[in-house]
Amino acid sequence: MTVDSVRPEAGPPATPQPSEPPLAGGGVPLLGHGWKLVRDPLAFMAALRDHGDVVRIRLGPKTVYAVTTPELTGALALSPDFEIAGPLWESLEALLGKEGVATANGPRHRRQRRTIQPAFRLDAIPGYGPIMAEEARALSERWRPGETVDCTAESFRIAVRIVARCLLRGAYMDERADRLCAALDVLFRGMYRRMVIPLGPLYHLPLPANRRFNGALADFHLLVDEVVAERRASGQKPDDLLTALLQAQDENGDPIGEQEIHDQVVAIFTAGAETVASTILWLLHVLAEHPEHADRICAEVETVTGGRPVAFEDVRALRHTNNVIVEAMRLRPAIWILTRRAVTETSLGGYRIPAGADIVYSPYAVQRDPRSYVRNLDFDPDRWLPERVRDVPKHAMSPFGVGNRKCPSDHFSMAMLTLITAALAGRYRFEQAPGSNDATRVGITLHPHTLLLKPVARA
Repeated sequence: MTVDSVRPEAGPPATPQPSEPPLAGGGVPLLGHGWKLVRDPLAFMAALRDHGDVVRIRLGPKTVYAVTTPELTGALALSPDFEIAGPLWESLEALLGKEGVATANGPRHRRQRRTIQPAFRLDAIPGYGPIMAEEARALSERWRPGETVDCTAESFRIAVRIVARCLLRGAYMDERADRLCAALDVLFRGMYRRMVIPLGPLYHLPLPANRRFNGALADFHLLVDEVVAERRASGQKPDDLLTALLQAQDENGDPIGEQEIHDQVVAIFTAGAETVASTILWLLHVLAEHPEHADRICAEVETVTGGRPVAFEDVRALRHTNNVIVEAMRLRPAIWILTRRAVTETSLGGYRIPAGADIVYSPYAVQRDPRSYVRNLDFDPDRWLPERVRDVPKHAMSPFGVGNRKCPSDHFSMAMLTLITAALAGRYRFEQAPGSNDATRVGITLHPHTLLLKPVARA
């Protein structure tokens, strides 16, 4: 035996070191990739998948890490290495505040979830059913065949009325719904600009756009204060979410502060008005653009109800209606962009993520990825049938989020959307009216620019 024939024992394989993600092309001085996120944000976020699973982009002077795959967006949402923060939440801070459930992290977030969760338990949702069905029926009866419907105003009105009646026990929200609609449209577009082009002091100058933004912000917060003050002045304590907030205690057993109550009501209105109303708008667009599915919904409603008004008890049986809603949310998610922040140096998909780094991802891009969906841009509700849904990769469709940041109102929202869609499709066909512009309006949320429809009575 020679020395050469004696081989050392093989040790464990070396652990590969995380590498630096590639930098996306097309940035410009000062603005980085922010100009692309203003000019054509949806196409830009979708195109990042061609550069890698994790890609660096520049927003002004800041480096941000974009995640492009379902697997990694799921890992990002579930990992304790990342928290709710980053450009999106910084831009929303003037609206959402720092003390509400939408922006809180850690123990405060867990305590706030415990306060609001009872309002959204599965066994609580049936109690809201009659209100949802009544509002859906009233909406369908208010519209007249041949008359043009301003879908933006109507979508906001019904979303706010249902949230107010179910969670805040308020039957006084019509005028306030119009104020919410106008304010949130200005705010969400302005906040999106502040997120992708962080020019700081320029947004404090007395320019017309800044004055509009500040006026909308002030009116929104005034509206929330009015709702809370009216409840307190009434002396009533109904079993609803607002009462739970007014009676909630912090970690020391003391009543929570006024700012936290305010921020919590803001979160209720923001989720219940802006995101749900945006989804209703896209569903109305679907009913007009895909009459074959509107007809299938109508037939399903007739089969399930036998001709009586649709009710909450019918929701589970309206399977095609549910699939239409899910497919609409896949192609046109209300929340199309989300951000997180790394709380420690970590890795994601084999790439190094520094502590304090901001991460961005787009549910819109992930849910349209051709690697996850056959005929990815087709509107195909049947892809959610049991025999086909198993082909969809995990986390490729998470309209309400995952993990401890999962939206607590998912079942509440789906019941509301199902009842509204069934009531409208069961009564009308829809066509776009002159002046309608269904191009996508991009802000923090997505909705049609100006959707005007004419209901056509079914025979």
